[in-house]
Amino acid sequence: MGDVVFNQIKVVLAEKRKANKWLAEAIGVSVNTVSKWCTNTTQPSIETLFEIAEALDVEARELLVLRRRK
Repeated sequence: MGDVVFNQIKVVLAEKRKANKWLAEAIGVSVNTVSKWCTNTTQPSIETLFEIAEALDVEARELLVLRRRK
């Protein structure tokens, strides 16, 4: 099986034409942390996910990958 993707932070950043550095500064975390979220190495907390959504002016659910049960 391939890499599991939980969030679309990288995709939304690209759509908004924003850099990892911009997001890091906007919510007060390191660029390294944002990079780990963008590569799905680690995941932000629910609280942080809402901060990211606020900074990017999107709904929090737009940052998540939908997964349907079979």
